[in-house]
Amino acid sequence: MKKQLTIILILFCTCLTYSQKVKVKEGSFKNLKDITEYSLQFEYSNLKIPKYDSEEEFLKDKMKKREDKEAGTGEKFKASWFADREDRYEPKFIESFNKRFEDGEVKVDKGNDAKYTLLIKTTMMYAGYNVGIVRQNSKIEATLVVFETKTPDAILFSADYTKVEGFGAMGNDYNSGYRISEAYAKLAKEFAKNLKKKALK
Repeated sequence: MKKQLTIILILFCTCLTYSQKVKVKEGSFKNLKDITEYSLQFEYSNLKIPKYDSEEEFLKDKMKKREDKEAGTGEKFKASWFADREDRYEPKFIESFNKRFEDGEVKVDKGNDAKYTLLIKTTMMYAGYNVGIVRQNSKIEATLVVFETKTPDAILFSADYTKVEGFGAMGNDYNSGYRISEAYAKLAKEFAKNLKKKALK
């Protein structure tokens, strides 16, 4: 029991001290100084999954393992894998970002007609796992691009965010979709923090 508690404590401390990384590829945060609203776009094409050659291979493997245990669960997993994007990840990003600006100085949303667009292109996704005393955080990497909505080639800013981890409070995150959604919350939090520190001051 003592060993189990030690493992949980180490994992919890690791979560608290973990830090995302950002590398600006084009433009700068200063270019975003006067933008108060973004129209959001999300992209998941050519998604990399650790230990697999492609997302298709990942899905095939996970579906087979589930189907071998119970018929129909493989298709159910595949459906939720894609549905979680619109149902969990994207709303979580929006909620997490907007609550960092309580007075509405900057806001993001999907489907609006804002002058500027923020594209979140997810390049890597790892669901992690939680089987009780043994768990692993979810992880995502993404490229964030800001451009004028009517002229997508007019890029003001582009940056890679890596080492973005998601986990539930005290390890209470047994659902993979929930764990991944928390990574999107962290991504939004980090981008908002960067804006406040490097663009809005």
